[in-house]
Amino acid sequence: MPTSAVPLFRREIQVAVLASGSGGNCTYVGDGHAGVLIDCGISARQVLQRMAEVGLGDAPVDAVLITHEHVDHVGAARVLCDRLHKDRGRWVPFLMTRGTRTALTAAVTPAAVEQVDSGATIQVKHLVLDAFPVPHDTVEPVAWRVALGGHHVGVITDLGRPTTLVEDKLRSLSIAVLEFNHDFEMLMGGSYPWHLKQRIRSSHGHLSNDQAAELLRRGLGPELRQLVLGHLSEQNNAPAKALAAAAGVLAEAGAQDRVQVHLGRPRDPLSPITLPARDG
Repeated sequence: MPTSAVPLFRREIQVAVLASGSGGNCTYVGDGHAGVLIDCGISARQVLQRMAEVGLGDAPVDAVLITHEHVDHVGAARVLCDRLHKDRGRWVPFLMTRGTRTALTAAVTPAAVEQVDSGATIQVKHLVLDAFPVPHDTVEPVAWRVALGGHHVGVITDLGRPTTLVEDKLRSLSIAVLEFNHDFEMLMGGSYPWHLKQRIRSSHGHLSNDQAAELLRRGLGPELRQLVLGHLSEQNNAPAKALAAAAGVLAEAGAQDRVQVHLGRPRDPLSPITLPARDG
């Protein structure tokens, strides 16, 4: 009697936004057999504690992907590197561009740095990692896309304007963490000093709700199922405004029923977003 092929293991993609905001950023992407952290801008203790809180305490961490040198993305790198080495008995590589590496201070530089080129594709176990350039006011910033289980997951924050490349990467994603940093009127009418307002709204600063909505409009692809609005400013944005901007685009595209929208939070993690792997 013929038998059907049984996969060696079944996989479910898990994406947990552990922190998202100006106070710190960290996202876990994995499938139970391999995994990466994207940024580590909260303390090492908080990274590991929040992973445990959402049921990922024993999840594999095979690399830490750094987007750029700002402390809210890399502040825990040195301590986390040492802690992972102690807990897991091996050095976990921290992947970053040469520009980011040269811009790090000694206080945050991890022992296990692995330099990557902007635009490069790297494989870690069965995960395919794609570092692509974004316009931000740092030395050599990138966003990261992770391919696993027949899907793509991307974290796209800290960019001052949409680009064609970013639109193309976004169009491929099944799960996206996308920056909705500020509401323009709230920023300009708020208490920030003028030079900081100018930096945020510049072409190398952060995306406004309107800019993020336009990026989503141009880069909305057929695969997208889960959208996390990330890096919201607590002073210069309101969750309702960001949600309305995203919802408007999804409604226009008739995608409001297939795309679930979440709000990234700065001080507590989101429960893992899951998708069944297509190739497991």
